[in-house]
Amino acid sequence: MNSHVSIDIAKVSMIGSRAFLLEAPGDFDLPAQRRIWALSQTLSTRDDIDEIVPGMTNLLVLLKATPADPAAHMATLREAWRATEELARPGRLIEIPVHYGGEHAIDLPAICDRSGLSAAEVIARHHARTYTVFALGSAPGFGYLHGLDPAIYMPRKTVPSLNMAKGTVTIGGMQAGVSVLTGPNGWNSLGYAEVEVFDPHAANPAIMAPGDTVRFLPERIDL
Repeated sequence: MNSHVSIDIAKVSMIGSRAFLLEAPGDFDLPAQRRIWALSQTLSTRDDIDEIVPGMTNLLVLLKATPADPAAHMATLREAWRATEELARPGRLIEIPVHYGGEHAIDLPAICDRSGLSAAEVIARHHARTYTVFALGSAPGFGYLHGLDPAIYMPRKTVPSLNMAKGTVTIGGMQAGVSVLTGPNGWNSLGYAEVEVFDPHAANPAIMAPGDTVRFLPERIDL
């Protein structure tokens, strides 16, 4: 167990009348996410819970009925977090070839301006890292990827791009991602991948799952 997160109290808040959001204390890191995975697995056995949605170092718990004593339920979730240990998920390695730069990398100049790095250095730092899929969400099969080099941190846009292509490789804050659908997107593009992140007709529609490892391979660099 990692004491630097276990001694802290998780924040629990109500979302509506029968949903509770637990937010992990401490650092935004893999140990905290592993405890989210573990708590999700533990709570899945409870008969009073309708749905559990693991997020980025948070967990949404939807009950089947409105609780008579919400405060008691919130206290139960905080205690469950305190007692939870990390769950390591031996996921798969997913390698994604990327065409960096080019027509889809419309935000690469802004990433360079913020970081003070050249386009070549931004790209090198992006594909040098190994990423962990923390959670799926926002669109079917979209993976929130943890492990970005802090030097190329880039906040999400205040005004989204209106028609970002499916397969665009992006940065959103301290996370990396690959867009699942063509459409509005507030993340920052620096490349493109010919990959089907989500196929509704496949036996396993999403190619990523929490705990998987992702590597981006520089198939082509166009600067």
